[in-house]
Amino acid sequence: MDLSRSDTAKTWHDPDDAPELTDAMVERAEVFHGTKFVRRGRPKSAAAKEQISVRLDPDVLAKLREAGPGWQSQINAMLRQALGLG
Repeated sequence: MDLSRSDTAKTWHDPDDAPELTDAMVERAEVFHGTKFVRRGRPKSAAAKEQISVRLDPDVLAKLREAGPGWQSQINAMLRQALGLG
């Protein structure tokens, strides 16, 4: 637990004086199983994608962006189709 947080009262002495847990407090809580910290979020995929950097011509990039939100993910689908991978 981060002891430098200033959002908790410093005058508690009796555990019965502790405030009731709110959903917001539970969302921020660190989760442990025994002594192992459990990371939150989406589980890692067995076939994780690899992040790369690629340079594209401005007109190609503009055309891809016309597709709107999710255009980056559509590049992978286009490449799979062009390479005959499904």
